[in-house]
Amino acid sequence: MAATSQGIVIETRARFGFTAAPGTTDDGRMRRLTQVLPPGYAARLFSARDQGASERELERIAAEGLQEVYFKDGGRRAGDLTVEFTDIDYIEFGL
Repeated sequence: MAATSQGIVIETRARFGFTAAPGTTDDGRMRRLTQVLPPGYAARLFSARDQGASERELERIAAEGLQEVYFKDGGRRAGDLTVEFTDIDYIEFGL
């Protein structure tokens, strides 16, 4: 499957909020993001779906992928950042 070898594109409009170092927060705001998630996240999403995961669980995996790839830039910044992914207006996946 192409997604599990090349990654998957996620496009979403949702509220993203952040918690970082102790005492720092950023109030959530609506953002529209289009991002390629690495093959590992695609594999996790498909595996979870195939095992009957709830929509919320799939959203959690997608949020983790966006947190690591987009907000933490693959580990190059914001190492202690935690992203909240809520109020999803839409979410689409593609190759």
